[in-house]
Amino acid sequence: MIVLGRIVAPFGVRGWLKVHPFGDDPLKWQDMPHWWLSPDADAAEGNWRACAPEATRLHSGNFVAKLVDVDDRQGAEALVGCFVGAMRSELPSTDKDEYYWQDLIGLRAVNLQGESLGNVATLLETGANDVLVVTDGDRERLLPFIENVVKRVDVAGGKIHVDWDGDW
Repeated sequence: MIVLGRIVAPFGVRGWLKVHPFGDDPLKWQDMPHWWLSPDADAAEGNWRACAPEATRLHSGNFVAKLVDVDDRQGAEALVGCFVGAMRSELPSTDKDEYYWQDLIGLRAVNLQGESLGNVATLLETGANDVLVVTDGDRERLLPFIENVVKRVDVAGGKIHVDWDGDW
């Protein structure tokens, strides 16, 4: 399951939800036949519940959504905190140099000198840019996921090539 976002609050009284997306262009989610919901982002595939999106839109800078059969505020409140996921086969394909976060987790970060800095444990959304959290034993590095730092992503080869000194 690829985690796309999280339901953060009800929106209004007719079952709409405010959703925090973890990536770009959540309006494309409307084209997916199902959203999968779970209170645990790491839940096994069988523990996710399928829901059909009825409508999505942007409202005052927020992403809001209406799911089929969620018709009142009480139903929306019951979903607060749930993660929104999708089956890999139901996701829109990515463009060149676009990646789903899930594809980056576990890749080895290697600097331009060929030194391994560790593996990508997770990513953080900071507002300005995404940040790779790279761990190597007890050491944790935060590398901005920007063009000046990330030089090449090789998902098939299991590496992210970065311009980052091993002592930083």
